[in-house]
Amino acid sequence: MDIPQLIDNVQQNCHISDARHAGNYTLCVYLLKMREFYRWEHQHAFSEKLSTDDIGDWLTSREGLWEDVENDSYHPINLADKKHDPFDSKNINHSLASENLVYSGGYGVKDKPHFFLAELESKKQVNDYTIYISGKEYARDLTSPPAMSHNKTIYIRRESFKRMIWERTDEWRWNKPENAMARAIRCYDFDNDLENALSEMTDNELDAAILHEIGEIQAGENLAGWHQMMSDITFTQAEIMARAVRDHYADALNTLPALIENDNQASIHFYFANLTNMRKHIFPSLMEAYDQWCESKNVKVIEQIVASSLEHWQNIAQQIITLHRQDAQLCSDHIEALVKRKQL
Repeated sequence: MDIPQLIDNVQQNCHISDARHAGNYTLCVYLLKMREFYRWEHQHAFSEKLSTDDIGDWLTSREGLWEDVENDSYHPINLADKKHDPFDSKNINHSLASENLVYSGGYGVKDKPHFFLAELESKKQVNDYTIYISGKEYARDLTSPPAMSHNKTIYIRRESFKRMIWERTDEWRWNKPENAMARAIRCYDFDNDLENALSEMTDNELDAAILHEIGEIQAGENLAGWHQMMSDITFTQAEIMARAVRDHYADALNTLPALIENDNQASIHFYFANLTNMRKHIFPSLMEAYDQWCESKNVKVIEQIVASSLEHWQNIAQQIITLHRQDAQLCSDHIEALVKRKQL
């Protein structure tokens, strides 16, 4: 198998996806993502200071490349003289089994296609779930989700997870507020050994990511029609709200109960550090429970609010689907109103 050609094949699809969707981001977010994409592509260490001039030249060149490929169709993945649809991850991975590689092609936020090819670190079965954990990444797009799932297959990207943790902790260092991220960082020796602290934090958070993805799959099994609904409300406030509802449902199903049972305090802090503003807004009582836990050290306050929220978020998610079925074209306003009324 010609591995360099395969890497180029996958990377070309990444370029096409980026060309079509880079405009999804605000300018500030876009520039931050491009900086870290440059760091990955040129294999600079996290602690290494990057040249502004070099990044600027590279960015101009990359945007020129995107202009050239924006209207191209996604290329099939060529393996052993057979062409695979780039979203046929199952059969592509079957063909890659002997090469110690893992591949994924799927859709993420705002229906952006994501592709990656990486070293296969491990593959395991957990109950009905197939879990791939990848290491070094050979091809990726601008946004590299650390965890993804399709049907009952879960992809956990160690390198992307480590990079995400670096970005979050680096952002915290700008002002060093006393918040959930500060508490998560204090669980590791970031001051004296950055690389080792990043690795330890990554190892710990991989387990939490698997828990969330299993929760996502379980939630999806109870929400027939969800993906079509999300496609129909892309680029609306309703999409952001619906995604937050489903994330709360998935985490009430699996993630938080397991973190609490395992007494994984570092992961609990990191979980709350990474809640989006929308998730905090629609579930303020969860943040109140976290603050109480930080003061009292009694995790029961979080456990109780999570248990009582499960049915609530499941019902809201199902009502969102019902609103979409009633009027797919005009459901966004109704979804927004529903979620605003049903804050917990």
